[in-house]
Amino acid sequence: MRKIELDQFNGLPDFLDNTQYIRHKDWSVSPVPPRLQCRHVDLGDVSPSNAEHFIASLQSPAEGIQADFDDGHCPVWGNQLKGMYNVWRAVHNKIPGVPPIDKCPVLMLRPRAWNMIENNVMVDGRSVPGALFDFGLLMYHNAKLLIKYQSGPFFYLPKLEGHLEARLWNEIFVWTEKRLDITPGTIKACVLIENVLASFEMDEILYELKEHSAGLNCGIWDYLASFVNKFGHREEFMLPDRNSFVSMDLHFLKCYMVLLIQTCHRRNALATGGMSALLLPSGDNKCDKQLVIKKVCEVKLKEIQAGVDGFLVYDLRLVKPLEALFEQFAPTANQLHVKRSEIKIMAHDLLVIPPGNITLNGLKHNIVVGVLFIEAWLKGKGHFFYKGSVEDSATAEISRSQVWQCIRHQVHLEDFPEVIVTKKTVHDLIEESIQMLSVSDEYLSSDENKRRLKTAAKIFEEIVTKHDFPEFITSYLYDEHIIRVYHNM
Repeated sequence: MRKIELDQFNGLPDFLDNTQYIRHKDWSVSPVPPRLQCRHVDLGDVSPSNAEHFIASLQSPAEGIQADFDDGHCPVWGNQLKGMYNVWRAVHNKIPGVPPIDKCPVLMLRPRAWNMIENNVMVDGRSVPGALFDFGLLMYHNAKLLIKYQSGPFFYLPKLEGHLEARLWNEIFVWTEKRLDITPGTIKACVLIENVLASFEMDEILYELKEHSAGLNCGIWDYLASFVNKFGHREEFMLPDRNSFVSMDLHFLKCYMVLLIQTCHRRNALATGGMSALLLPSGDNKCDKQLVIKKVCEVKLKEIQAGVDGFLVYDLRLVKPLEALFEQFAPTANQLHVKRSEIKIMAHDLLVIPPGNITLNGLKHNIVVGVLFIEAWLKGKGHFFYKGSVEDSATAEISRSQVWQCIRHQVHLEDFPEVIVTKKTVHDLIEESIQMLSVSDEYLSSDENKRRLKTAAKIFEEIVTKHDFPEFITSYLYDEHIIRVYHNM
């Protein structure tokens, strides 16, 4: 309904009138257990279906692991079963070489978002929501032991658009605690604020989950993609190149993070930043590695100085440098004392898109990321590595969203102003990208890999040239049975 209203009336989101009493009242969320009081560095995008990566994460010095069935995970049936089984093995101390669960980084279980369904399980003739399938199995098989060892059950909740979804999750938590005879308030959940509409309802989201809250988290790439989702038909919301122009230094993103910190810390909830996707290069070149560490630390130091209580990284080798950063600049378990009350953030602060343009390289980069993400899903993988970064469904969302937006508004490229981005422009660039990728060993040595790449390119072109913006790339791939048909073949 909100989307229809925004589309038809060119409206803009604002802080809700009917919940002012929540924002203006004094209240706090319930305290979190000891294992959640220090959240400095979590490992993100850890799909438990990848046993090797999951086990390495369990052996790491990180505070937590985002055991991921969402952005970094491809939800084909085999992956779901392997992922559930590996979480069970970790919780029940069945993995050789891995410490007991109370000595491992704390598991922050991320079920699928509400947009995903589980086609392999039906109730009353209807496929069950992926979120409920994941949450239900994880709770039923692991909750009692996690509670025994004071290590959960703790969750990340992705892609909420507002407080009514938080209320639904709270009702699910309350029902589950009663059903499994668990003390009320035991389940804790950190909500990812990765939708522009949710950024206007952060107080309300915390309020709805008051007994079950583990704070809020910034999810920058899905957050940016949501601007195209909600306002993409409007030219004034044209996003600039994601790699060249987008950073947390931009006013609208800085305000989004500061508002999240203000809101959380006022309510005694933890506020965490997003995931660093950069990867340390392989090999022995220490200079190259130091450059990446320096770059990541510079970005994350700004977040620490803004007041975050923690953030995520993908590369396990970045955990220690970032732990050291906290030790130097914010040595306490958290920064709940940093209130940021000196800054007043208004609705328009969250909606000011910065000046900037689209470049040919930026457009090409988005196309390649989108195509390779779909190809990864066709291989049953939820993320892949490209140009020194990990790419997952969140980065694929912003990439394909920007390509769709460029076509929709027939954008002129900054570095080639005579070029207008049309469906044909994008088609030609997709063909060029396939040619460029095809010369690598992976594709030269296998006709099957070449065919899969071409299939991914065809699907990507179909998605970005649709008249109406597909809500989620993952839903499109799953609901249209593309992934199931391909894997059955």
